[in-house]
Amino acid sequence: MNIKQEKKIERSVANRLMFRAANVAVTVAFTLIVIKTWAYHVSGAVSLLGSLMDSLMDILASLINLIAIRFAVVPADDDHRFGHGKAEAIAGLVQAMVISLSALFLMVESVRKFIDPAPIQQADNGMIVIFVSIALTLGLVAYQRYVIRKTGSIAISADHLHYSGDILMNLGVVLALFLSGYMQIYYADPIIGILVAVYLVYNVLQIGRNSIDMLMDREMDEADKVKITDIIMKHTEVHGVHDMKTRKSGLNIFIQFHLEMDGGISLSQAHIISDDVEAEIMAAFPETEVLIHADPEGHVEHVSFSE
Repeated sequence: MNIKQEKKIERSVANRLMFRAANVAVTVAFTLIVIKTWAYHVSGAVSLLGSLMDSLMDILASLINLIAIRFAVVPADDDHRFGHGKAEAIAGLVQAMVISLSALFLMVESVRKFIDPAPIQQADNGMIVIFVSIALTLGLVAYQRYVIRKTGSIAISADHLHYSGDILMNLGVVLALFLSGYMQIYYADPIIGILVAVYLVYNVLQIGRNSIDMLMDREMDEADKVKITDIIMKHTEVHGVHDMKTRKSGLNIFIQFHLEMDGGISLSQAHIISDDVEAEIMAAFPETEVLIHADPEGHVEHVSFSE
Protein backbone atom coordinates (compact mmCIF):
# COMPACT_ATOMS: atom_id res chain seq x y z
CA MET A 1 0.00 0.00 0.00
CA ASN A 2 1.48 3.38 -1.03
CA ILE A 3 1.38 6.62 0.91
CA LYS A 4 -1.54 8.05 -1.06
CA GLN A 5 -3.66 4.98 -0.32
CA GLU A 6 -2.74 5.15 3.36
CA LYS A 7 -3.58 8.85 3.35
CA LYS A 8 -7.00 8.13 1.82
CA ILE A 9 -7.77 5.53 4.48
CA GLU A 10 -6.62 7.83 7.30
CA ARG A 11 -8.79 10.63 5.95
CA SER A 12 -11.81 8.30 5.77
CA VAL A 13 -11.31 7.27 9.41
CA ALA A 14 -10.85 10.90 10.47
CA ASN A 15 -14.03 11.92 8.64
CA ARG A 16 -16.06 9.22 10.39
CA LEU A 17 -14.70 10.26 13.78
CA MET A 18 -15.54 13.90 13.13
CA PHE A 19 -19.11 13.10 12.03
CA ARG A 20 -19.62 10.86 15.05
CA ALA A 21 -18.29 13.49 17.47
CA ALA A 22 -20.51 16.18 15.93
CA ASN A 23 -23.60 13.96 16.20
CA VAL A 24 -22.82 13.04 19.81
CA ALA A 25 -22.44 16.74 20.67
CA VAL A 26 -25.86 17.55 19.17
CA THR A 27 -27.47 14.68 21.10
CA VAL A 28 -25.91 15.70 24.41
CA ALA A 29 -26.82 19.37 23.90
CA PHE A 30 -30.45 18.50 23.14
CA THR A 31 -30.67 16.33 26.27
CA LEU A 32 -29.23 19.14 28.40
CA ILE A 33 -31.69 21.66 26.96
CA VAL A 34 -34.66 19.49 27.92
CA ILE A 35 -33.61 18.90 31.52
CA LYS A 36 -32.33 22.48 32.09
CA THR A 37 -35.56 23.98 30.73
CA TRP A 38 -37.51 22.02 33.31
CA ALA A 39 -35.06 22.95 36.09
CA TYR A 40 -35.20 26.66 35.26
CA HIS A 41 -39.01 26.53 35.11
CA VAL A 42 -39.25 25.17 38.65
CA SER A 43 -36.40 27.22 40.19
CA GLY A 44 -36.31 30.57 38.41
CA ALA A 45 -32.52 30.78 38.96
CA VAL A 46 -30.82 33.19 36.55
CA SER A 47 -27.56 31.22 36.85
CA LEU A 48 -29.48 28.16 35.65
CA LEU A 49 -30.95 30.28 32.87
CA GLY A 50 -27.37 31.07 31.89
CA SER A 51 -26.56 27.39 31.75
CA LEU A 52 -29.70 26.79 29.67
CA MET A 53 -28.79 29.62 27.28
CA ASP A 54 -25.34 28.13 26.93
CA SER A 55 -26.83 24.74 26.02
CA LEU A 56 -29.12 26.40 23.45
CA MET A 57 -26.04 28.01 21.92
CA ASP A 58 -24.22 24.69 22.18
CA ILE A 59 -26.77 22.82 20.10
CA LEU A 60 -26.84 25.60 17.51
CA ALA A 61 -23.04 25.67 17.37
CA SER A 62 -22.88 21.86 17.17
CA LEU A 63 -25.43 21.81 14.34
CA ILE A 64 -23.38 24.43 12.50
CA ASN A 65 -20.29 22.28 13.11
CA LEU A 66 -22.04 19.22 11.70
CA ILE A 67 -22.96 21.11 8.53
CA ALA A 68 -19.48 22.64 8.27
CA ILE A 69 -17.78 19.26 8.66
CA ARG A 70 -19.92 17.86 5.83
CA PHE A 71 -18.55 20.63 3.62
CA ALA A 72 -15.01 20.47 4.99
CA VAL A 73 -14.51 16.77 4.20
CA VAL A 74 -15.72 17.09 0.60
CA PRO A 75 -12.71 16.38 -1.66
CA ALA A 76 -11.19 19.16 -3.72
CA ASP A 77 -13.02 19.88 -6.98
CA ASP A 78 -12.47 22.04 -10.05
CA ASP A 79 -13.81 25.13 -8.28
CA HIS A 80 -12.08 24.49 -4.94
CA ARG A 81 -8.70 23.02 -5.77
CA PHE A 82 -7.46 23.32 -2.18
CA GLY A 83 -10.52 21.56 -0.74
CA HIS A 84 -13.31 22.88 1.48
CA GLY A 85 -11.51 22.83 4.84
CA LYS A 86 -12.09 26.51 5.59
CA ALA A 87 -15.80 25.77 6.08
CA GLU A 88 -14.71 24.81 9.61
CA ALA A 89 -13.27 28.26 10.22
CA ILE A 90 -16.43 29.93 8.91
CA ALA A 91 -18.46 27.77 11.31
CA GLY A 92 -16.15 28.87 14.13
CA LEU A 93 -16.88 32.54 13.39
CA VAL A 94 -20.62 31.87 13.33
CA GLN A 95 -20.28 30.15 16.70
CA ALA A 96 -18.43 33.17 18.06
CA MET A 97 -21.22 35.53 16.98
CA VAL A 98 -23.94 33.28 18.43
CA ILE A 99 -22.15 32.88 21.76
CA SER A 100 -21.62 36.66 21.92
CA LEU A 101 -25.36 37.22 21.69
CA SER A 102 -26.07 34.64 24.42
CA ALA A 103 -23.46 36.29 26.68
CA LEU A 104 -25.11 39.68 26.17
CA PHE A 105 -28.57 38.30 26.98
CA LEU A 106 -27.28 36.57 30.10
CA MET A 107 -25.50 39.72 31.27
CA VAL A 108 -28.72 41.74 30.96
CA GLU A 109 -30.75 39.12 32.86
CA SER A 110 -28.12 38.86 35.58
CA VAL A 111 -27.99 42.62 36.12
CA ARG A 112 -31.79 42.70 36.28
CA LYS A 113 -31.78 39.93 38.89
CA PHE A 114 -29.01 41.72 40.80
CA ILE A 115 -31.11 44.88 41.01
CA ASP A 116 -34.20 42.92 42.04
CA PRO A 117 -33.03 39.68 43.74
CA ALA A 118 -35.55 36.92 44.47
CA PRO A 119 -35.38 33.60 46.33
CA ILE A 120 -34.75 30.45 44.32
CA GLN A 121 -37.36 27.69 44.41
CA GLN A 122 -36.57 23.94 44.45
CA ALA A 123 -32.82 24.45 44.45
CA ASP A 124 -32.30 20.72 45.06
CA ASN A 125 -33.94 19.79 41.74
CA GLY A 126 -31.79 22.35 39.98
CA MET A 127 -28.63 20.95 41.55
CA ILE A 128 -29.53 17.39 40.53
CA VAL A 129 -30.03 18.53 36.92
CA ILE A 130 -26.67 20.31 36.92
CA PHE A 131 -24.86 17.25 38.29
CA VAL A 132 -26.41 15.17 35.50
CA SER A 133 -25.31 17.86 33.02
CA ILE A 134 -21.75 17.72 34.34
CA ALA A 135 -21.63 13.92 33.99
CA LEU A 136 -22.91 14.01 30.39
CA THR A 137 -20.56 16.85 29.47
CA LEU A 138 -17.55 15.06 30.97
CA GLY A 139 -18.27 12.04 28.77
CA LEU A 140 -18.65 14.23 25.68
CA VAL A 141 -15.46 16.21 26.37
CA ALA A 142 -13.45 13.00 26.84
CA TYR A 143 -14.67 11.66 23.50
CA GLN A 144 -14.02 14.98 21.75
CA ARG A 145 -10.47 15.03 23.10
CA TYR A 146 -9.90 11.59 21.58
CA VAL A 147 -11.27 12.75 18.19
CA ILE A 148 -9.17 15.92 18.22
CA ARG A 149 -6.05 13.88 18.94
CA LYS A 150 -6.85 11.67 15.94
CA THR A 151 -8.00 14.36 13.48
CA GLY A 152 -6.83 17.82 14.60
CA SER A 153 -10.27 19.18 13.58
CA ILE A 154 -10.72 22.88 14.38
CA ALA A 155 -14.52 22.52 14.39
CA ILE A 156 -14.42 19.74 17.00
CA SER A 157 -11.76 21.73 18.89
CA ALA A 158 -14.11 24.72 19.04
CA ASP A 159 -16.91 22.50 20.34
CA HIS A 160 -14.53 20.92 22.85
CA LEU A 161 -13.42 24.33 24.08
CA HIS A 162 -16.82 25.58 25.16
CA TYR A 163 -18.09 22.19 26.37
CA SER A 164 -14.99 21.96 28.59
CA GLY A 165 -15.82 25.39 29.95
CA ASP A 166 -19.38 24.26 30.57
CA ILE A 167 -18.11 21.93 33.28
CA LEU A 168 -16.62 24.80 35.30
CA MET A 169 -19.64 26.96 34.52
CA ASN A 170 -22.03 24.29 35.81
CA LEU A 171 -20.01 23.95 38.99
CA GLY A 172 -20.53 27.69 39.40
CA VAL A 173 -24.26 27.21 38.91
CA VAL A 174 -24.28 24.53 41.64
CA LEU A 175 -22.58 27.03 43.96
CA ALA A 176 -25.11 29.72 43.06
CA LEU A 177 -28.06 27.38 43.68
CA PHE A 178 -26.61 26.28 47.03
CA LEU A 179 -25.88 29.80 48.27
CA SER A 180 -29.16 31.25 47.06
CA GLY A 181 -31.42 28.28 47.81
CA TYR A 182 -29.99 27.08 51.12
CA MET A 183 -28.01 30.02 52.53
CA GLN A 184 -30.43 32.77 51.37
CA ILE A 185 -27.53 34.69 49.80
CA TYR A 186 -29.68 35.85 46.89
CA TYR A 187 -26.99 37.98 45.24
CA ALA A 188 -24.90 34.86 44.59
CA ASP A 189 -27.18 33.82 41.72
CA PRO A 190 -26.84 36.99 39.57
CA ILE A 191 -23.14 37.30 40.41
CA ILE A 192 -22.50 33.77 39.13
CA GLY A 193 -24.64 34.63 36.09
CA ILE A 194 -22.42 37.61 35.31
CA LEU A 195 -19.27 35.48 35.72
CA VAL A 196 -20.72 32.91 33.32
CA ALA A 197 -21.34 35.68 30.77
CA VAL A 198 -17.72 36.82 31.12
CA TYR A 199 -16.56 33.25 30.59
CA LEU A 200 -18.65 32.99 27.42
CA VAL A 201 -16.94 36.12 26.09
CA TYR A 202 -13.57 34.52 26.81
CA ASN A 203 -14.63 31.50 24.76
CA VAL A 204 -15.66 33.79 21.92
CA LEU A 205 -12.18 35.30 21.78
CA GLN A 206 -10.53 31.85 21.67
CA ILE A 207 -12.83 30.46 18.97
CA GLY A 208 -12.68 33.66 16.92
CA ARG A 209 -8.88 33.79 17.00
CA ASN A 210 -8.50 30.18 15.87
CA SER A 211 -10.99 30.67 13.05
CA ILE A 212 -9.41 33.90 11.83
CA ASP A 213 -5.94 32.31 11.91
CA MET A 214 -7.15 29.62 9.51
CA LEU A 215 -8.98 32.04 7.21
CA MET A 216 -5.90 34.30 7.09
CA ASP A 217 -3.57 31.34 6.31
CA ARG A 218 -1.54 31.69 9.46
CA GLU A 219 1.75 29.78 9.47
CA MET A 220 2.07 26.53 11.40
CA ASP A 221 3.63 26.65 14.86
CA GLU A 222 7.37 27.32 14.89
CA ALA A 223 8.00 23.94 16.52
CA ASP A 224 6.25 22.17 13.63
CA LYS A 225 8.23 24.18 11.08
CA VAL A 226 11.49 23.24 12.83
CA LYS A 227 10.38 19.59 12.75
CA ILE A 228 9.69 19.84 9.00
CA THR A 229 13.10 21.41 8.39
CA ASP A 230 14.79 18.65 10.41
CA ILE A 231 13.01 15.98 8.32
CA ILE A 232 14.13 17.65 5.10
CA MET A 233 17.76 18.07 6.17
CA LYS A 234 18.07 14.41 7.27
CA HIS A 235 18.20 13.39 3.61
CA THR A 236 21.85 13.00 2.68
CA GLU A 237 21.38 14.48 -0.81
CA VAL A 238 19.71 17.67 0.49
CA HIS A 239 22.07 20.61 0.93
CA GLY A 240 19.61 23.23 2.13
CA VAL A 241 16.02 24.49 2.24
CA HIS A 242 14.58 27.99 1.96
CA ASP A 243 11.37 29.96 1.31
CA MET A 244 9.21 27.56 3.32
CA LYS A 245 5.53 28.46 3.54
CA THR A 246 2.86 26.59 5.49
CA ARG A 247 -0.86 26.86 6.23
CA LYS A 248 -3.79 24.79 7.44
CA SER A 249 -7.27 24.41 5.98
CA GLY A 250 -9.48 22.14 8.05
CA LEU A 251 -7.79 18.74 8.20
CA ASN A 252 -5.43 19.64 5.36
CA ILE A 253 -1.94 21.04 5.76
CA PHE A 254 -0.16 22.74 2.87
CA ILE A 255 3.63 22.94 2.87
CA GLN A 256 5.83 24.38 0.15
CA PHE A 257 9.55 25.12 0.01
CA HIS A 258 12.66 25.28 -2.18
CA LEU A 259 14.95 22.25 -1.90
CA GLU A 260 18.66 22.80 -2.52
CA MET A 261 20.58 19.89 -4.11
CA ASP A 262 23.81 19.30 -6.02
CA GLY A 263 23.53 21.18 -9.30
CA GLY A 264 25.27 18.39 -11.17
CA ILE A 265 22.67 15.66 -10.64
CA SER A 266 20.09 14.76 -13.29
CA LEU A 267 16.47 15.91 -13.27
CA SER A 268 15.41 12.32 -12.57
CA GLN A 269 17.67 12.15 -9.51
CA ALA A 270 16.34 15.48 -8.25
CA HIS A 271 12.81 14.16 -8.69
CA ILE A 272 13.57 10.98 -6.71
CA ILE A 273 15.11 13.00 -3.88
CA SER A 274 12.08 15.32 -3.81
CA ASP A 275 9.74 12.32 -3.67
CA ASP A 276 11.69 10.83 -0.77
CA VAL A 277 11.53 14.11 1.17
CA GLU A 278 7.81 14.47 0.43
CA ALA A 279 7.14 10.92 1.67
CA GLU A 280 8.99 11.58 4.95
CA ILE A 281 7.03 14.78 5.59
CA MET A 282 3.70 13.10 4.80
CA ALA A 283 4.57 10.28 7.19
CA ALA A 284 5.12 12.80 10.01
CA PHE A 285 2.22 15.08 9.07
CA PRO A 286 -0.80 13.16 7.73
CA GLU A 287 -3.29 15.05 5.54
CA THR A 288 -0.41 17.07 4.08
CA GLU A 289 0.02 18.36 0.56
CA VAL A 290 3.68 19.10 -0.18
CA LEU A 291 4.93 21.29 -3.03
CA ILE A 292 8.70 21.20 -3.63
CA HIS A 293 10.70 23.47 -5.92
CA ALA A 294 14.10 21.93 -6.70
CA ASP A 295 17.06 24.34 -6.72
CA PRO A 296 20.75 23.71 -7.46
CA GLU A 297 22.81 24.60 -4.39
CA GLY A 298 23.91 28.24 -4.44
CA HIS A 299 21.38 29.17 -7.12
CA VAL A 300 20.36 32.83 -7.09
CA GLU A 301 16.61 33.28 -7.54
CA HIS A 302 15.49 35.48 -10.46
CA VAL A 303 12.23 36.12 -8.59
CA SER A 304 12.27 37.60 -5.13
CA PHE A 305 10.65 35.50 -2.39
CA SER A 306 10.04 36.60 1.16
CA GLU A 307 9.41 34.56 4.29
